[in-house]
Amino acid sequence: MNKMYSKSGLLSSAFEKEVDGKQTGLYVLTNKIGNEVTVTNYGAKIVSIVVPDKNGTLVDVVLGHSSIDEYLRSEEPYFGAVCGRTANRIANGKFNLDGKEYKLAINNGPNSLHGGIKGFNAVVWDVKNISQNSIELYYLSVDGEEGFPGNLSVTIIYTLTDDNALDIVYRATTDKTTILNLTNHSYFNLSGEGDPYIGDHVLMLNADTYLPTDATAIPYGDADPVKNTPMDFTASHTIGARINDDFQQLHFGKGYDHTFILNKQSENEYSFVGICESPKTGIKMEMYTTEPGVQMYTGNWMTGGFIAKNGHRYPERSAVCFETQHYPDSINKPEYPSIVLKPEETFNSRTTYKFLT
Repeated sequence: MNKMYSKSGLLSSAFEKEVDGKQTGLYVLTNKIGNEVTVTNYGAKIVSIVVPDKNGTLVDVVLGHSSIDEYLRSEEPYFGAVCGRTANRIANGKFNLDGKEYKLAINNGPNSLHGGIKGFNAVVWDVKNISQNSIELYYLSVDGEEGFPGNLSVTIIYTLTDDNALDIVYRATTDKTTILNLTNHSYFNLSGEGDPYIGDHVLMLNADTYLPTDATAIPYGDADPVKNTPMDFTASHTIGARINDDFQQLHFGKGYDHTFILNKQSENEYSFVGICESPKTGIKMEMYTTEPGVQMYTGNWMTGGFIAKNGHRYPERSAVCFETQHYPDSINKPEYPSIVLKPEETFNSRTTYKFLT
């Protein structure tokens, strides 16, 4: 079906392909006020989020590609994707569970990142249900896949609400004790995808502490207070104001690439993460999650080396990610909130990105 979607400018036929013996496609969610989110079941990726700016003009606020072929060969494999089984890094790709050592692919320096060589970002999900404003995706990750134990059944539900929020619900069960840490890795630019720099975005984060890391982005363990450092977003600052400060943690990641520990009254509380705003469009994004942390990544390793949506290039720091999740290397740090999932348990997680002007 050749159809141009006027709001996101994406051609549905460009996302139709057989990958790993399964059909991929582009799925369009709309709400009652006419805004739009598009999703592909390849990697459960959010391809576009189209919301109004302060003048009522519709703006696409996430980076991405115009076709499935571009996603398949992208140098940014996590654009809009669900990362798993374990988002973020596991030190040296090793962990012990129930007395057994497991070894994962080393794909990020000396560590394992975002589920390995072929994580959840690179598999085709089954479309279980779709309505005008919601889609349910399912994936069975088999025992031993990418080195992880247990047959893991994962469901993701994306819903575009009538008050302009993208609500993401994750559920999972396993038949053997395993580890799980899921996130969505959308790259946001609230001035519109293709805008070259997110340094002017104003950010407030509900986090008094963060996790300092070694040079390979593995946390030492203990959290540090953000106060009196460039990591302090407890009061609103532009993202770029201190990004080039002479501060070791910023040198390690070429900018921000850190887990902020969210202030919560109780474990798994669905609570406020923070708010980010573009001064150009007036678009604000409020964030909420049940997760204990958020990894803020300022696109420090992007190159602008390819043509993406609408003929745009995406240079260094042209996006910011807010990856709600458990902490990096949690399985090797017993003091962190657990990412162990047992057969008698159900994993539940929810994150919401709400757009307003």
